[in-house]
Order: sequence, then C-alpha cells, then structure tokens
Amino acid sequence: MSDSESRELDYHVADHIATITLNRPDRKNAFTMEVVDAWADALRSAQADPDVRVVVVTGAGDAFCSGVDLEAFAERERTPWAEKSLLTDRIHQVAFAAEALTKPYLAAVNGVAVGAGMDMALMADIRIAARSARFSEGYIRVGLVPGDGGCWYLPRIVGTATALRLLWTGDFVDADEALGMGLVSAVHDDADFAASVRAFAARLAAQPPVAVQLIKRAVREGERHDLRTALDLISSHQAVVTATQDSQEALAAFREKRPGTYTGR
Repeated sequence: MSDSESRELDYHVADHIATITLNRPDRKNAFTMEVVDAWADALRSAQADPDVRVVVVTGAGDAFCSGVDLEAFAERERTPWAEKSLLTDRIHQVAFAAEALTKPYLAAVNGVAVGAGMDMALMADIRIAARSARFSEGYIRVGLVPGDGGCWYLPRIVGTATALRLLWTGDFVDADEALGMGLVSAVHDDADFAASVRAFAARLAAQPPVAVQLIKRAVREGERHDLRTALDLISSHQAVVTATQDSQEALAAFREKRPGTYTGR
C-alpha cells in the first residue's frame, strides 16, 4: 500500500512515520469491512516498507473508534458459522497484522474508544490519550463477549481484576483513570494532542531502527518464554545489532554528543 486516501481510511508516510487515520467521523469512525481490510493492509505495508520506523493509528474528528458499524453489518448472515468466519477471516486480520508488526505501534486515542474500537486500541504497543478520550469495552451492555481480543489484551495491560471489572460492567473510563490503571501511557490536552503524539513518534523514529525492532521482538517473545530462553534470544539479538552500521553510528553519536543519523542497516 502506497500513500493513499480512501473514503474510509487514510494511510500516509512522512518522516519515517506511517499514519493510519480512521476516516468516518460522521459515524464516530465505526468500522466497516472496507475499513478492516484497509487497516490490515496498512499494517502489512508498514511492516514491509523500510522507510517506515513507527506506525500511528488515530481517528478523524472527535472519536478514535466506536466499534463495529451496526448498520453496515445489519444485512449479514447470522448463522453461528457466519459469525465466527466474519471475525476469524476478516476482523481478526487486524490483530494478526498488528502482532506481526515489529515496529513501534502507537494508538493515538482522540475521543471515544468503545467495544471493538477499544480492543483495536489495545492491539497497539502504546496508547496515548487526549484529555477527551473515553474507553469502554461495552459488549456486556448488548449481551456480547469482546470479539476482537479484549479478553486477551486487557488483562495483560491492566491486570486480571481490573480487566474483569471493565469487561463485566462496560463502564466508561476517562483519560486520567486510564492513565492511573496503565491503560494509556500519557494524556495530553486536546489542543496539544496531535503535536505531542507526533513529537513522541518522531523521537522513536530517530532511534536506531534495528535496535528498536529487536527490543520489541525481545519483549514480545519474553511474554511467552522463560528467563533462560529470553536471555538466549537476547544474546543473539545483541550479536546481530552490534554488527550493524546503526549501532556503530549510535556509539559515535553518543561519544560526540550529537544526534545519530540512521539508515536501518
């Protein structure tokens, strides 16, 4: 996917930062199948593009994502197999593409993130919230279970007890409460939000990209393995990264007290 602007999702790359913007502000960025497919494609493209070092997802207008557009899905087949296939074959492709992304993935939550919209934000490595952001799993209020991974992501981010409270009640959490429970890493006033997210993304993009990606791999793999396996993996990563031009440039820049210039090699 090259830089593109569609009716429902925008994707562009500038200064090593790929930005995915959900572009249905009149529907609070509730997603359709077109959005889901384009979202997964954008993440795969960012992974494959050597110019991309950081990926940011956000919403147009005053919302991040209000979940599934129920009107767009109203005419779908409702058999159990059709329901399962809709999730596994289409909607879950975003989760799989996010899991495969070795580059930093930031969710810039600029308003409500509800139901599947909250789950989509949980897929990011880091969530940054505008002061107006509000989060809710919400599924329980319509008699459903979280369909996009909320039961897997949320306990790993905020702990089991807090996750169950949010999942069982569907309560809304504002930005400050989200910060307190570790659901988001930072909160910025709405007027400064876009610039603050961009500055943080730029800071990550300015780091040695091979080291950044190997750190992410080590952290993610460490969630699945014991200490000995994790240390064995990191010894291999260290051997690889020290042989890169970027590692040598980073050391020289540190000694000379200047910013480094990195090529990803």
